[in-house]
Amino acid sequence: MTTLTEKQLASLPFIRSWLVFVAAMVFAMVIVGGATRLTDSGLSITEWKPLLGAIPPLNETDWLAALDKYRQIPEYQLINKGMSLAEFKFIYWWEWGHRFLGRAIGMVFFVPFVFFWLTGRLHKSQVPRLLVLFVLGGLQGALGWYMVMSGLVERTDVSQYRLSAHLTLATVIFAAIVWTALGIGRDKRRPASTVTLGWSALALTVLIIAQTALGGFVAGLDAGLSHNTWPLMDGRFVPNGLMAMEPAWRNFFENVLTVQFQHRIIAYVIAILALLHAARAMNEKHAPTVRMSGLAILFAVLAQIGFGIWTLLAHVPITLGLIHQGGALVLLTACIWHLHEVCTAPQTAVPSVAQAT
Repeated sequence: MTTLTEKQLASLPFIRSWLVFVAAMVFAMVIVGGATRLTDSGLSITEWKPLLGAIPPLNETDWLAALDKYRQIPEYQLINKGMSLAEFKFIYWWEWGHRFLGRAIGMVFFVPFVFFWLTGRLHKSQVPRLLVLFVLGGLQGALGWYMVMSGLVERTDVSQYRLSAHLTLATVIFAAIVWTALGIGRDKRRPASTVTLGWSALALTVLIIAQTALGGFVAGLDAGLSHNTWPLMDGRFVPNGLMAMEPAWRNFFENVLTVQFQHRIIAYVIAILALLHAARAMNEKHAPTVRMSGLAILFAVLAQIGFGIWTLLAHVPITLGLIHQGGALVLLTACIWHLHEVCTAPQTAVPSVAQAT
């Protein structure tokens, strides 16, 4: 068991609350990112200024200058030509809000982290993983700009590959923060009776992250705006044209029909696995929190599939699209919670306390 000083032990609730708040901000960031995509706002800011970019246009001259820069890219010239300043401001504020929230997350993470670290409130084992989280956050910002760059020269939207990578890294960061927050004040031990259940829970978690990545391709290709029927596509469960592109691998990432179809099929697979896993988790030998979190995964999966179908049939209205995107993170949270309950146990005794020197 980790030996903590009195100061470190007293700080555990504050560190946990801080990480939960950061996770909530990342959740909001993903939702705002989804809204930015659904409103086609992501290319409205054509520069990346990590510091000065936090200041939006402050007067009419600044706004006209920003609009003039937007007029130079293909999206304006081929899709939005003649856009008014008021219309431009609408998409600009979505993208600016997305970037500003990213900067705010960086500050909300970094400042308390430095405080907890320099004042000895963090155990030495916690520092490396928190540093990794901070670095990943910085990489996410750079990846976001790399994604935007793909739509500034030849395309009228961003690359679906880069969009999916951006969304997937955000999902991984969110999962890592939730896992870290749940680990504050818990033993790093796995009950022997839950080893096989742990592997099953891990596989389900990885599959859900992979499904989120596939969702990025659906969004990047606007695949949800076509084949708006369920359970059939073009009148068939397995539609024609799934492998129409050459070479074959391109179909899984560039064929709108195939991308939507594989997203549907993986959803069915996840639902079946979640049902089987929940049944195993309900064994009386498992702790109540293991059983409860296992059921939470199943309910979250069913709700997510329900909203996904509704979103598809309704031709992806913004509200339903954002609920579906947020639902993916709610489902992932249930998985991380369950995996943590399976792999670790609550502290059974008061931690050893080492007097600070």
